[in-house]
This record gives sequence, structure tokens and C-alpha cells, in this order.
Amino acid sequence: MSSVPALAGLATANTDNPVADFSDTPLWLSLVKALIIFVYLLVSTLLVIWFERRVIGRMQQRPGPNRNGPFGLLQTLADGMKSMLKEDVRPKAADAFVFTLAPLITATMCFVSFSIMPLAGKVSMFGHSTPFQLTDTPVAVLLVLAVAGVGIYGVVLAGWSSGSTYPLMGGLRSSAQMISYEIAMGLSLVAVFLYAGSMSTSQIVGAQRDLWFVVPAFFSFFVYVITMVGETNRLPFDLAEGEGELTGGFHTEYGSMRFAMFFLGEYINMFTVSALATTMFLGGYEAPPGIAAINGGMFNEGWWGVLWFTAKLWLFMFFFVWLRGSLPRVRYDQFMRFGWKFLIPATLGWVVLVAFFRAGQQGWLGGDVVFAGRSFPVFSLALVGVIAVGALVVGWLWDSRAERREARQHPGIPEEIDPYAGGHPVPPMPGQRLREPSLTAPALTTRPDTEEATRG
Repeated sequence: MSSVPALAGLATANTDNPVADFSDTPLWLSLVKALIIFVYLLVSTLLVIWFERRVIGRMQQRPGPNRNGPFGLLQTLADGMKSMLKEDVRPKAADAFVFTLAPLITATMCFVSFSIMPLAGKVSMFGHSTPFQLTDTPVAVLLVLAVAGVGIYGVVLAGWSSGSTYPLMGGLRSSAQMISYEIAMGLSLVAVFLYAGSMSTSQIVGAQRDLWFVVPAFFSFFVYVITMVGETNRLPFDLAEGEGELTGGFHTEYGSMRFAMFFLGEYINMFTVSALATTMFLGGYEAPPGIAAINGGMFNEGWWGVLWFTAKLWLFMFFFVWLRGSLPRVRYDQFMRFGWKFLIPATLGWVVLVAFFRAGQQGWLGGDVVFAGRSFPVFSLALVGVIAVGALVVGWLWDSRAERREARQHPGIPEEIDPYAGGHPVPPMPGQRLREPSLTAPALTTRPDTEEATRG
């Protein structure tokens, strides 16, 4: 019987609890933080829409919005007021309840996902010391993926409830795309879980104090960046839309504030996936390495974290805008083939390699080798060697296949040609020799009534 408390204590000690301490956070303060996050996202959305139109305007040699407010900053607010005052039209064949429910689901789920993002460390608010984060759980990242899965229902219901063919096809396209790329997105985050040893966002940020995970999990970062663009239906992956095939996609029949809620949900979702990338790969609210070392880390404390988190967030937002202004829309079947046949298998292989590498670092698969005063796991070194040899072999096979394909597409030029082999004279290429025409060469024409014969 005495072993029962010991086992209970061991289980408690091994519990994956978040680092964030909310013991000094009353309920009213949580509501204040929720309001601050809500306003932060709304203001950021107003700014990023203006920023996107101005940047793409410069890329396309046009000014962009510059009438409403200084530098056109109030243009987004004017567009929102116009959406509120427009007539709300609903198709006759639409399901009225689901038609209204779909944009509500899309707009609200993105705000829920942002609740577990740590915008800063511990800050002082109204006499309380609290993490600038609404909440955290041992499986916080899974909450984001679950909420993103629920958000897909808004797209599916919008396409179905419109009672029109184009929205239905656009909804099917968009939902299939988002579901497919959520698989690769989830797999790309597994490597981060293995390095951090946790799914709690506060613990993941804390594990990156010495080294951001974008360095050891570089392939996961590459996959995540691709999947987050596909997940948000942004160019070059906005395949739910198509001017010549599906018009606006699942929201073709929407107008007024219903359409504005889809519009809002898309941009909030961009901030959500960018915030998750910042938290998982770029150290979250931690200052960049050079700045973090100043004066014992004074720029890593308090409200400074909000500045670093926002700066990293806007780097991803500029990436979204740059993609939209630079790349054309890809073909739907190519995009889906790329996801199912490359991203998912490659990410699965990467996760297995990271798992073995982490096991070697923990000393589970052999001892260590000391070199230049540092110890390296034997298994990790062997694994790196196997990967290097495998990469060389794959590269050699790839080059050989490319050379054979090039040879088939562009056969070599013969040194000697017969100029009348095809029935009409062909001049030689540079460096070629002419073969003397044979007596059996075909005639220049098989018609008996040539122009010369007609003229007599």
C-alpha cells in the first residue's frame, strides 16, 4: 500500500505542465487580456489589409489606397463601413440558417486559436504579475489544430448552403485542400514536440532560449511555411477561387457583412498560423540572439516580448503579401499531388529521422565520442553519415535520370546528314557534313502537274 503514494507522486512529477503560471490571474484579468488580444487582432487586420494593398500597388507600379486618411490608412475602415451599409442579399435556394452560420464559424474559430499564443512573458497588469497569454494547456498546439479543423466546417457549409453550383464546387475544393495540408502541417510540428519534449506553447518557447528550433528542425519549418499558405487559401494556393471556372469559390453568393466575416476570418487565420510559426520555430516572444545577450537579457523581460513577437509576426505577413504579388495561381491537381505524394511522405521520413536523432542525443542508442573537448553521440554521428551517403546516392540517381530524360528530349546531332532524306532539301547544322545524295532519293514532289508543267 505504501507504493501507491510513491507512484502517484511519480506520475505528478512527470506531468507535462505548462511553464506559464496563472496563479496570480483572476477571472476579470483574463477577460481584460481576452479583450486586449481581440483588439490587437482587429487593429492588426486593419493595418495588414492597408499594408497589402500598398505593397502590391508599389510592386505593380500603382499608388494603392491614398485618399481616406493619411497615406490611405482609413481605407480599410471605410471598406468595413461600406460592407455594413450594403444590402444583404441571400439566394432564394439557400438554407437561411446555415447560410448565416457558416461565416460565423469561420470568423470566430480563428480568435479561439489565438488564445494559447504567448505574446510575452510575465508582465505587470493592474498590480498582478501574469503571463501575457490567455491560457495554456499540456496539449495547447493540438488545440490549434483542432480549432482549424472546426473552421473548415464554415467553408463546407458556406458552399453547400448557398444553393448554387459554383459555391459548392469551391467549397469542396477548399475543404479538400485544407484537410490535406493540415496533415502535413501537423506532421511538421511533431519534430518540434520531440525537441521541446512538450506540446505546451509556453514550454516550447522556453526550450528555445539557447537555439531557435528553425535551425535543427529546418525541414519542418520549410514544410510548415508551405502548408500555412495552403491552409489559409492564399496565393499561389487560393484554388477555391478561379475567375474563369469558380468565380469567388465558396463565398460567391455572399455579400455585405457575411462576406466581410469571411474576409476577416481569412486575415485572422493568417495571423494565427504566423503566430504559431513564430512560437514553434522562431523563439516566440524571445528577443533575437544578439539583442537577448544585452545587459543580462533585459530586452527579454516584461512588455518587450510583445515587440519581438509582433516583429516576427509581421515578417510572415510580409511573406504572404510578397507571395501574392509575385506568383501566379498553381493548378489544383499539381498542388494536391505535391501535398499527398511529396510533403506527407517526406515529413513522415523526417519525423522518423528526428526521433532517432533525439534518441541518440539522450544516450539511448549508444555511447558518446569525445572530440575537441566536446562529446558527440555515436548513433547521431552514424545517422548523419547515413543521411549524407543517402543524399549523395539520391542526388546521383536524380542527375542520371535527368540526363537520360534530356537525352531523349534532345537527341544528339549526327555528324553527317543526307539533305534530301526527308524529301526536301535541309541545310546542315554547324559542324555537320553533307552526304552525297543517292540516285534513289525521293522526288521533290509527287504531283504530276507542277507549276512548271502548267506553264508549258
